[in-house]
Amino acid sequence: MTGPARVDVEGWGWRYAGRKRPATRDIELSIEPGERVLLLGASGAGKSTLLAGLAGLLGGSDEGERAGRIRVDGQAPEAQRGRIGLVLQDPESGIVLSKVGDDVAFGCENLGVPAAEIPSRVAEAVASVGLTVPLDRPTKALSGGQKQRLALAGVLAMRPGLLLLDEPTANLDPEGVTEVRAAVEHVVRTDGTTLVLIEHRTDVWADLMTRVVVLAPGGGVLADGEPARVFAEHGDALAAAGVWVPGRPVELPTPAPLVAPDAVLSAQTLSIGRERRAVVASGLDVVVPRAAGTVITGPNGVGKSTLALTLAGLLPELAGAVVAAEALAARGVRRPSRWRSTELLTRIGTVFQEPEHQFLASTLRDELAVGPRALRMPSAQVDAIVDELLERLDLASLALANPFTLSGGQKRRLSVATVLAASPEVIVLDEPTFGQDRRGWSELVTLLQREIERGRTVVAVTHDADVMRHLGRHRIALGGAA
Repeated sequence: MTGPARVDVEGWGWRYAGRKRPATRDIELSIEPGERVLLLGASGAGKSTLLAGLAGLLGGSDEGERAGRIRVDGQAPEAQRGRIGLVLQDPESGIVLSKVGDDVAFGCENLGVPAAEIPSRVAEAVASVGLTVPLDRPTKALSGGQKQRLALAGVLAMRPGLLLLDEPTANLDPEGVTEVRAAVEHVVRTDGTTLVLIEHRTDVWADLMTRVVVLAPGGGVLADGEPARVFAEHGDALAAAGVWVPGRPVELPTPAPLVAPDAVLSAQTLSIGRERRAVVASGLDVVVPRAAGTVITGPNGVGKSTLALTLAGLLPELAGAVVAAEALAARGVRRPSRWRSTELLTRIGTVFQEPEHQFLASTLRDELAVGPRALRMPSAQVDAIVDELLERLDLASLALANPFTLSGGQKRRLSVATVLAASPEVIVLDEPTFGQDRRGWSELVTLLQREIERGRTVVAVTHDADVMRHLGRHRIALGGAA
């Protein structure tokens, strides 16, 4: 079948194996062919779970328990091979092959698209999302934002009847957001593709969508209708539930300008890269002020994450040296890249762009205890630290859940909490507000502001203008960013 798909969701819900409560339940929803639905809800309301269900990715009884049913064009999603395209919240999970062009072509080849047609589809998809890299570029060499564009290009090349997008612009620079928004708009307006999209940047997408559906945290649908009407009639309730409502900014304090900052980390003529032969940026003069917030900004692919990992002592410098203040030195050594892991633990803590990369335990409680236990803290002190962080980041009800079953926003809050548990002097975060609803965003930014007030230093890689405003007393702009 070709053309836009129809979706019917009848009393549907899903409970992950090992979890007492369902991720979502009692969802009743019909989506007409060609509708464009913005799916909203607080972090943990089940948005990503519903998208996985629509894509037919939720497995059998060993993975969880299903209630109700989902039909796409009258059939189970699992039977609709090629009709449904999904871009996941974590773009790396959708990358299959080692070269950009091969990865974009993979879906088309699986669907049996004629070989002569595939190159033009690949070229069109890559151009539409603004992925300006050679087709033979290794996928492992792409930045997080570039991987996000790659994942979207691979789905667009398949030309699905139902397009499912989970936070498609979360790690993109402003130009990338505009390009991806334009690419999606071109597809849905040209082909009439049915679209279901999860995105916290509601102001970017609201005018393209024909409908807004808001999932309630306890299950079911909180609001459903035309975007302007839903936001006008339910704006207060939605904002209180954690939904980003267009035109309703979060009100938090903004830091005063720095005066004669005292550097906790610094470097001159620094060259950085993931591999010695692949220099991403060079000639960098960098200062990180003590007890203040520093934001690292710039377009995708200019080395923001690489610089953050280098400042954190997790990547060696290719030229120059990152030097810590004398008070932060370990064994008299002032270069973080030469510190032992336990020395880094209490000095510089790092929150990675992909939260899953730092999870080690099978429950949230044990995950938060990893750092304190490595520091040989007494059990009572470990428990007190864990309990406090679970409450501060609204994760207490999930203390015994597996970290990998959390929503994207919950995983991000947990990854921040695992670093705070060891009380490092410097906290380095890569896209700390990725996947956060309004409430989670406010809690995280407020938490980091309080850490700065306590004398800690925060370094954040971000594209989020509000993070820059509320945390960025100092700014490191890469790649000619203003």
